[in-house]
Amino acid sequence: METTWILVADRTEARLFESKGPGKGTLQHLRDIPHPEGRLQPRDMEADKPGRISDSFGTRHALSPHHDPEERRAQEFAHHLAEILNKGRNDHAYQKLILVAEPGFLGNLSGALDKNTSALVEKTVGKDLMHMGENELPQHLS
Repeated sequence: METTWILVADRTEARLFESKGPGKGTLQHLRDIPHPEGRLQPRDMEADKPGRISDSFGTRHALSPHHDPEERRAQEFAHHLAEILNKGRNDHAYQKLILVAEPGFLGNLSGALDKNTSALVEKTVGKDLMHMGENELPQHLS
């Protein structure tokens, strides 16, 4: 029996489901994976204002941070999710993987997977279906 894991995620949370194959009933919910840091506003992530610099004309400019705090939090969450999926592969918990996430986060998530887990990705869906009901998800996966 072939098991497929379906990860539905956005930058603030994820839900992991399992399917035992077509015609085997609905998806089984395995776990919720919260990421409350993803809900923080940028002003709450960086306590300090960017530094300032003066140019040769004496005009002061704010220095921009090298990495957007929101994007950094999204990448951290994508790596956390990838660790869960990599462990599941190592434990032989599934044979196929479907990733569902809004397009920007889907790129972070796909890039965070190791090559062996990436090889199990059967399908990616670049849509934000995080708040879709469990019974409605299968129709968006076919």
